[in-house]
Amino acid sequence: MLTHCASYTVKSAPELFDVLHSSKYLLLKRAAAKHLIERYYHQLTEGCGNEACTNEACGSSPVFQRMDNNAAAIKALELYKNNAKLCDPHPSKKGASSAFPENSAKGAHNFSACSNGKMNHKDLQPTREDFRDLNYLTEEKVYEILSLCSETGDYSPLIRVIGRVFSNAESLVQSFRKAKQHTKEELKSLQAKDEDKDEDEKETASGSSAAMEVEAEASASAGDGSSHGENNVQKLGPVEVSVDIEAVRRVYDRLLSNEKIEAAFLNALVYLSPNVECDLTYHNVYAADPNYLNVFIIIMENGNLHSPEYLEIALPQFCKAMSKLPLPALAKLARLWSQYGVDQIRRLVETFQQLITYTVISNEFSSDNLVNEDDGVVAANKCLKIVYYANVLGGDLDMDHNEEEDDEPIPESSELTLQELLGEERRNKKGPRVDPLETELGIRTSDCRKPLIPFEEFINEPLNEVLEMDKDYTFFKVETESKFSFMTCPFILNAVTKNLGLYYDNRIRMYSERRITALYSLVQGQQLNPYLRLKVRRDHIIDDALVRLEMIAMENPADLKKQLYVEFEGEQGVDEGGVSKEFFQLVVEEIFNPDIGMFTYDESTKLFWFNPSSFENEGQFTLIGIVLGLAIYNNCILDVHFPMVVYRKLMGKKGTFRDLADSHPVLYQSLKDLLQYEGNVEEDMMITYQISQTDLFGNPLMYDLKEGGDKIPVTNESRKEFVALYAEYMLNKSVEKQFKAFRRGFHMVTNESPLKYLFRSEEIELLICGSRNLDFQALEDSTEYDGGYNKDSHIIKDFWETVHSFGQEQKRLFLQFTTGTDRAPVGGLGKLKMIIAKNGPDSDRLPTSHTCFNVLLLPEYSTKEKLRERLLKAITYAKGFGML
Repeated sequence: MLTHCASYTVKSAPELFDVLHSSKYLLLKRAAAKHLIERYYHQLTEGCGNEACTNEACGSSPVFQRMDNNAAAIKALELYKNNAKLCDPHPSKKGASSAFPENSAKGAHNFSACSNGKMNHKDLQPTREDFRDLNYLTEEKVYEILSLCSETGDYSPLIRVIGRVFSNAESLVQSFRKAKQHTKEELKSLQAKDEDKDEDEKETASGSSAAMEVEAEASASAGDGSSHGENNVQKLGPVEVSVDIEAVRRVYDRLLSNEKIEAAFLNALVYLSPNVECDLTYHNVYAADPNYLNVFIIIMENGNLHSPEYLEIALPQFCKAMSKLPLPALAKLARLWSQYGVDQIRRLVETFQQLITYTVISNEFSSDNLVNEDDGVVAANKCLKIVYYANVLGGDLDMDHNEEEDDEPIPESSELTLQELLGEERRNKKGPRVDPLETELGIRTSDCRKPLIPFEEFINEPLNEVLEMDKDYTFFKVETESKFSFMTCPFILNAVTKNLGLYYDNRIRMYSERRITALYSLVQGQQLNPYLRLKVRRDHIIDDALVRLEMIAMENPADLKKQLYVEFEGEQGVDEGGVSKEFFQLVVEEIFNPDIGMFTYDESTKLFWFNPSSFENEGQFTLIGIVLGLAIYNNCILDVHFPMVVYRKLMGKKGTFRDLADSHPVLYQSLKDLLQYEGNVEEDMMITYQISQTDLFGNPLMYDLKEGGDKIPVTNESRKEFVALYAEYMLNKSVEKQFKAFRRGFHMVTNESPLKYLFRSEEIELLICGSRNLDFQALEDSTEYDGGYNKDSHIIKDFWETVHSFGQEQKRLFLQFTTGTDRAPVGGLGKLKMIIAKNGPDSDRLPTSHTCFNVLLLPEYSTKEKLRERLLKAITYAKGFGML
C-alpha cells in the first residue's frame, strides 16, 4: 500500500524495491521492476533533457516543482503503480534512456513507451544508450563527451554520465586516477578487452613520464603552494592518493559554468551521500579499500558546494557521510589538504562555515531546540575539524622545541581515597583530554607558529550566539556519542564562549570540593573549611598570602581548587568576588616590584621577564604560578605583563629565536643583523661562543654556549647555530629553575582543567590579563540602571559625558573603583554588566561601589560640576573595604 510505503524512510530508488509487498509487483521480474522505478525516480530528479517537456512528472518540465530525495523516491513508486507516462528520450538522442543512473540495475531490461504515452509492463524492449558501459571517468573522456555534446547542442548524454558516475561510490573511486606506466600483461589485457582503444593506450604509455612529473608536483602542493607546506611535507612525508586532483579541478572548471551540468552534480550528490554514509557505517569500506577516500577528495573539489542549492540537502548529507570516516581516513585527508594552498584551504573553510551559518540562521535554536541536536551543523563541525588540522599542518610548524614534563608529579589530594569510596573519583586526573585526531596526526595546535589562514576564520559567530553553553558543557563532561559538544571543536568558539565553558568547569569543581569537604567532615567528625580561606594584612600581603598558600600546596593541593575567600584583617568587607579582585591586584603589584628582584623589567617593551640571578628560592616562583592559576580559576583578571613566550612555555613549547622579538627586542635585532651580515663574521665581528650577562648589582656573568666557548669563533657557517644556542640560553636554560617552579605552581591549580584543550597561548594571555582595549561606549550600552535611574535620566547623561571626558588613566581608576580591576574582561567592556543605582538625593556623599557585583551607588548630584568633582575624588583616593 502506498500509505505504508510513505511511512518508510527511503533514501534512494533501489531501496523502494525492498518495500514492495503487493502481489501485483511480485509478478514482474525484480530487476525489471527496480529498473523502472529508478527511471521514474531520475525522471523526477533529473528530467528527460527536453526543456519544453509537458510531462508534469518530469524534472525538465517548466511546471515541475522540485522535491527532495525522499519525496522523489515515494513519488516514483506511485508513478510505477499507476503505470504513469515515462518521457520519450530527447529528439537529438532517440532511443537513449532518460534517467542517468543505472548503478543498481545492470543487466535489467529497458522499457519503451507505448504510443499513448502509457507504460506497458509486459512490453519489454532493450533500448540503446550512449556511453552506458562507461562506469568511470577520466579527464580525457569528459572532454570527449563534452565535445560531442557541444556539436549537437544537447548535453543530456554528459548529464547522464555525470549522474551515473557521481552518484555511485564505486564508479567515483575509479575515476580520475593518476596515469601510470602499464606492464606488458596489463597492456595485453586492455587490448583484449577493447581493441578500439589501442591508440589511447599507446598515448597514455608514451606520455606517462611527463604526467608522473605533473602528478608528483600536484601531490606535493595540490594547489597554489606554500613554503610552510613544502617544509612540512619534508617533515611529515607526502600524502599519496590515487586520484589526480589537478585533473579533477580542471574538469570542474570546465563543467560548472554550465547550469544544466551543475544540476547533475547536485542531484548526483543527493543520491550518493546516503549510500556512502551507509557503506562507512555498516560495511567498513575504507578498511577494505583505502581508495574509497577518493570519493571525498573529488566531491570537495567542487567549487560550488557553498552555493545555496547545495546547502539545503546535498551538503548536509555529504557532511554526515564524511563524518563517518574512520580516524585514519580523517588523518589522511587532513594531511592531504595540508598540502593545499591558502586559497584552497580558505574555500574548504568557507564551504563548511556557510552550511553552519545557513542552518543556524534558518532555524530558531533555543534551550528547547538545541543546535547540538542538528545533524547538519554537527557533521559540518566535524568536517571543519579536518580542515582546521590541515591548516595547522600546512602552517609554520615547530614540533621540536618542547618543554620537558615536570620531574615530580603534582601530589594527589589526601582526600582521594574517600572520594573513591563516595563515588566522587576525579575525572581526567592526568590532565585535560586530547583530541583523537590530534593524537593520530601527532601534532598539537601549539606546534603551529603561523597557520595557513588565521585561526580567527574558523570562529562562527552566529553559532556562538545560539549555543546554550550550560547544556554544551554538560555534554562535554558526560562524553556520550549521542550528545555532541562544541567544546570538542574549540576552534569554532570565540574566547567569550570558551571562557564561559571554563567558568562552568571551575564552578562545578568548586562545588564538588565543597561537597566532598562536607562529607569528609561527617566521616571524620571534625569541621573542615569548604573554602580556600586567606586572611591577610594589607601591609604584609605577600608574607601572609604566600606563606599560607605554601602550606596548602605542601599539605593538601586539592584545597587550591576550592573557591577562594579573602579577608583583609581589620576590614569589614565580605568577599563575593570584589575582595578577591583587590587581593590579586595588590599581590601582583608587590610580586612584580623590580626592587624584589624576582623579575626584570624592560622599559622599551613594558614587559617583565624571569630574573636568572634572583635570590628568591624556587618555592617563591611556585607560589606566583599558583596565584596566576587561582586568578583564572576564580575568574579574576590580573595586571601582569609577560611576553607571549611565557604563555607558549606554559602550553609546553620552548622559546626560540623568533620569541626574542617580543621578550628581548634589542638582542633580537642584534642577532638578526648578525644572520644578515654579508661580510666576514669571524674577522669583522670577532664573536666567540661565550656570552655575558649582568646580575642584580651590575656585575658581568660569563657563560659558554659550548664547552670552551671563549676559544670558539663564530663564523659565517656557524652563526645560525650560535643564534639558536643564544636564544636557547636566554629563554630556556638561564631561567629553567625559575620557570619550572612557576609552571608547577600554575599546574597545581589548572592540571584538571580543560584550559589547554580549549585555549591557544594568546587566548591564555587574554584570560589572565583581560583586554587592553577599553571601549567605554560599549560599557555605556550594556549598563543597567536601578533605584529610579534610567538611561534618559539627567544625571545619567551627565555621568556618561563626564566619564567619556576622562583621560586613559582616569578611566582605569574608574574601572578599578567600580569593578575591582582596571582591565576589560574577555570580550571587552561590553561583556561587563555594570549597574548604576540611585543612592539618595543630592548630598556631599561620595559615590560608592560594590565591586563584587559591579554596582555603582550614585547620589543624585545637583550639577554636572559637582558630579565630576565627587566622582574624581572617589576613584582617586579609594582604598579598603567597609560595610555599607
